Amino acid sequence: MHIPNKSESPDPLKEAALVALKRAVNPLIDLMFDTGITVREFSRMIRHAAVKSAAVRIERDSGRSSHSRVAIITGLARAEIARIIETDERSLTARAEQHPVRKVLAAWYNNQRFLSAVGDPAILPIFGRKRSFEQLVTAHSGGIPVRAMLDQLLQIHAVELLSGQRIRAKARVPVFRGMTVSAIANMGERAGDLLTTLKDNLRTDATPLFEGTALMSDVDISVLPLVRRQLAQQGATLIESASSLLARSRIKAKRSASREVSQCRAGITVYYFEDGTAEPIADGSRRKNLQRRSSKSRISGKK
Repeated sequence: MHIPNKSESPDPLKEAALVALKRAVNPLIDLMFDTGITVREFSRMIRHAAVKSAAVRIERDSGRSSHSRVAIITGLARAEIARIIETDERSLTARAEQHPVRKVLAAWYNNQRFLSAVGDPAILPIFGRKRSFEQLVTAHSGGIPVRAMLDQLLQIHAVELLSGQRIRAKARVPVFRGMTVSAIANMGERAGDLLTTLKDNLRTDATPLFEGTALMSDVDISVLPLVRRQLAQQGATLIESASSLLARSRIKAKRSASREVSQCRAGITVYYFEDGTAEPIADGSRRKNLQRRSSKSRISGKK
């Protein structure tokens, strides 16, 4: 009889799944940080998605709903499950908490105390007991230190640091440059499709859906520009060929009119990735020392 060793996992599939989930969730956490979503909001979304998904699965398999079985699958209390199932998704979004950075910028753009004579966000001194960035942060950040808030706003280019202890608002919405609504939606769609394919391949006994990766762990960084360019050209050729094939597979209008025809969504995505390449430090990212010297404190220009 085999006696399990202490180093052996009692549930290797669960351990492997936890490692896989951690790797999959890390890019999502970066997206959270970049777009001002809090851990509380993300946790609430995961709980709601898990409960709704478990409820659908149980009803599909057993033909009836059961809060107790949802509780067993999710590990959540039945009272919370009942509340989540009865919650409208739109009301969940409507009452999502506001990120501290969003609160500060919203107050800067909307609160009369921090507006200029023409109604624009006023240029504020960093410190001060009256109208200052310090007072703005104290009133609207929920306890975030002034310096930490300033660093975050500078990193996402939402403010500009001026000479003589002043700061100017540049963006009402705290999002890193280069992001758009359509780009974020595209990330969710592509990531969802890939994970769905990999998940379905884990469960099927039939021929799996195509998924392949070409990977080398010791690529010379100096040749990466050439590699990127050639792989982009080859990928574009493959996508054009796949698009042509899929176009020929579409349901013809006459055929669909004559009888009911089943249809589905199908496609292929090609993407290139890199690991371990150094990223350039953004301009202005070097932290400058700030010192409160008086009611009209000045910014130290140490480098």
